[in-house]
Amino acid sequence: MNTVFMNEMSWVDYQARIERDAPPVLLPVGALEQHGPHLPLGTDGLLSTAVAADAARRVGGLVAPGLSYGYKSQPKCGGGQHFCGTTSVDAATLIGSVRDAVREFERHGVKRLVIVNGHYENQWFLTEGIDLGLRDLGAGAALEVVRLEYWDFLTEATLAAVFPDGFPGFALEHAAVIETSLMLHYHPNLVRVDLIPDDGPADFPPYDAYPSRRHWVPLSGVLSSARGSDAAKGRLIAEEVAQRLATAIEARFP
Repeated sequence: MNTVFMNEMSWVDYQARIERDAPPVLLPVGALEQHGPHLPLGTDGLLSTAVAADAARRVGGLVAPGLSYGYKSQPKCGGGQHFCGTTSVDAATLIGSVRDAVREFERHGVKRLVIVNGHYENQWFLTEGIDLGLRDLGAGAALEVVRLEYWDFLTEATLAAVFPDGFPGFALEHAAVIETSLMLHYHPNLVRVDLIPDDGPADFPPYDAYPSRRHWVPLSGVLSSARGSDAAKGRLIAEEVAQRLATAIEARFP
């Protein structure tokens, strides 16, 4: 079967690929989190998986099933935990899942693991899971791990083309132009174009407060305007991210 998706392969075919080709295995990580009235709750996982698949096809890699639950949504980058449908895990749960995944992939014989993060709040807990997993394996383990956020592969030139009126920053891009455009490119049937809001940009103070202040966040959950999103921008973003991600993987794992 000609597929990049690990969960579409038999264990026999998967083992043969690992032993014969030593392919990089890409593990997407997302979240189940509100993305406004126009995007699905699973946007982060859908996009990290799509980007991982595009990159895997370029480098002869495989894509593992994604981790679908992410760390708790924060008001200043994800809207917060108060939205219905946002279903998050504690840091220890995410760390443990990544730690176990690192150990399991090494047991399979995987030498190169790439964790593709699609949820802003996950970053340091993925790092901790990787660190603990490698510590469990010990100094003799052959596995090397790369962790990345796919949006970091966008160039200034592409951001200028996507945001002719100025880029609001990645934290405020929650459910806004980048994610909406990517979803229109990868999963247009899941986007409610008629419900795209024109909120924001949200005006947050330079600190966090606990309990969270719901009134800081637009009612839609979108932190900056999603107007101007389209599939052409999504294709531009997707192609650049996939190509630059593939180049980085090939450079890291020659």
